[in-house]
Amino acid sequence: MIDRLLIANRGEIAVRIARACRELGIEVVAVHSTSDRHSAVVAMADEAVHIGPPAPRRSYLHVPNIVEAALRAGADAVHPGYGFLSEDPDFAEICAAEGLTFVGPPPAVMQQMGNKATARRLMAEAGLPLLPGVVEPVRTAEEGRAIADEIGYPVIVKAAAGGGGRGMTVVRAPEDFDEAFATTRAVARAVFRDPTVYVERFLSGARHVEVQVLCDAHGNGVSLGERDCSLQRRHQKLLEEGPAGHLTPEQRTELGRLAVHGALSVGYTGAGTMEFLVDGSGAAYFMEMNARIQVEHPVTELLTGVDLVREQILVAAGRRLAFRQEDVVPRGAAIECRINAEDPTRGFAPAPGRLEVLQVPDGPWTRFDTGYRQGDTVSPDYDSLLGKLVVWAPDRDQAIRRMDRALAEMRVEGPGVHTTIALHRALLRDPDVVADRHDVQFLDRCLPAVLARAASLDDAAPGLPAARGGLQLVPTPTADPRPDRSTEGEIPCPPRPSLSTT
Repeated sequence: MIDRLLIANRGEIAVRIARACRELGIEVVAVHSTSDRHSAVVAMADEAVHIGPPAPRRSYLHVPNIVEAALRAGADAVHPGYGFLSEDPDFAEICAAEGLTFVGPPPAVMQQMGNKATARRLMAEAGLPLLPGVVEPVRTAEEGRAIADEIGYPVIVKAAAGGGGRGMTVVRAPEDFDEAFATTRAVARAVFRDPTVYVERFLSGARHVEVQVLCDAHGNGVSLGERDCSLQRRHQKLLEEGPAGHLTPEQRTELGRLAVHGALSVGYTGAGTMEFLVDGSGAAYFMEMNARIQVEHPVTELLTGVDLVREQILVAAGRRLAFRQEDVVPRGAAIECRINAEDPTRGFAPAPGRLEVLQVPDGPWTRFDTGYRQGDTVSPDYDSLLGKLVVWAPDRDQAIRRMDRALAEMRVEGPGVHTTIALHRALLRDPDVVADRHDVQFLDRCLPAVLARAASLDDAAPGLPAARGGLQLVPTPTADPRPDRSTEGEIPCPPRPSLSTT
């Protein structure tokens, strides 16, 4: 039974988790750094606990402070969200040792799937296809060069413990291998505290497709469909959509089957994402598994009507999945744009500051997940994500139009604040993107042209007048705010009577 849950995170995902808890009748404990003491999730929570100064390593990454906060607040569960400690098996193990239910997979499974080399080996044993390469760590540049010569260039050197787009280097010629190998190991050691790397074939012109899986502790697992995340810059996702229109129904079914089989083969529980590279023929190759909720999970929620955060909590409480694979029928098309406080014209440099204007779009099947309100300040200490704008429509063309309309309505203004709004509008006007012909290298090739298009855009959506005023601004509560019980525009899920573990 889960009665009181601590959210070990901040920003939009903390708000998202708090809303799911409210709808389940679970009390919410928020943690916050000094700079987040007036944040939205603090206002929503039943109790808020200060865990340290703004620096993440002294607050949101400080395990003793978070565990102590959970115990002192009387929480019986911890939800890590994404980022920070969400894929830290030591944190999950400490929670379990203290009698706290960790909303996520078992620590041992997290450890296995968090190491890309180990995950590749396990998925190869489970029968999932891999790109040519090795499933064991590569210890020396000489060993790596021999592998590259055998599988053929280009290759990619990857940090085994990598994530977030860091710790990957593409090598196109033998004479560049030693430097790339040394650089990747140095980044892996500095960022992930693990210099282990491996080598695999680099697939040009590929699409990045991920499958959302949900597994309970009773051996049941389902695929909730796929998302295409090919619009990314230097391995950092900018826009996600579903379904992947370039897949045939047969390819889609097989990809879902492989994803569920792979997850169940290692005893995975909770929400997870199996990531694949897909070539022009539709052949898919396993890359990695994200053992947590994803930033882009709302795409799947709008397509399926399944509240993924709610299901995570129910699974952690010991409940069986209430639906089978045949019950999952994705409908329509959904697109998510990450609205970041960044300046794309300056190499996507962070552009934080006070949000003097935050005008949020509205309308049919339009959702904006955020942890900010007008008047809040975006801190330079954390990720630049302001929020996620997500739309649903009966088909992809209508979803593109709806997203462009929503982007045109959105206003974010403040001293020094820049966003990716215009960049997204430019992307959705690009002929290759509209025709669904882009690949994971698209923005690396075409960013100058996209930025030029973004600079020329005005505030009008196609066929619509410019969006000026007329939308309610989001005020910052000043005193005694009531918990926000909004459903964020989601398709409602059937209610559950209790969180009993039976």
